[in-house]
Amino acid sequence: PAALCTLGALLGLGCGCFGYRCFRAVMFLSGLLFGSAVIFLLCHRERVLGAPLSLEASAGIALGIGLLCGLLTALLRSVGLFTTGLLLGLLVAAAALAALAPAEPPGSPWVGAGVALGLALLGALSALRWPRALTVLGTGVGGAAALVVCADYFAEGAALVGFALARLRGAPGGPLCWPGWALLGAWPALSVTAVLLQWKVTAGG
Repeated sequence: PAALCTLGALLGLGCGCFGYRCFRAVMFLSGLLFGSAVIFLLCHRERVLGAPLSLEASAGIALGIGLLCGLLTALLRSVGLFTTGLLLGLLVAAAALAALAPAEPPGSPWVGAGVALGLALLGALSALRWPRALTVLGTGVGGAAALVVCADYFAEGAALVGFALARLRGAPGGPLCWPGWALLGAWPALSVTAVLLQWKVTAGG
């Protein structure tokens, strides 16, 4: 896990700084992450062919379908932009729900699901309307999120990630310590820095 987190941090750094310049690679990563995550959750939680799948089998199926989704998003520009916007909306929804932690969690998990779905669709449609701006924004925010998640793993063992997922499900979740709040607060600053770096320097041409 530590090696994977280090690799994820490097990918996040590259995505945040050179996301628009490496457009096809970012589209591939968006499809890979989105497809793999959805299929893994479906395979790991549901019974396939009458029997539950092991963790390794679920990961293998998810990776294979994720690669196909990545190729699709890399080859079809509109699909890649739509997926990038979806991921941006989901990240913003997770951050917003986590930041509202001092308030009481919503009584129903449908509240978090509705917020996530609404922001995801808004991001996806906005990416189709303003591709350059939303690609820069999405890669900057996504790269910063990858850095924060990896730092959270090394600092607190992914406590911030678990807290955000609990908020998305409408569960109260455990208390978040000050390193988690510091990382959550650092995410917008890193996102703004990455977006400005791309917009002014690396996204030109």
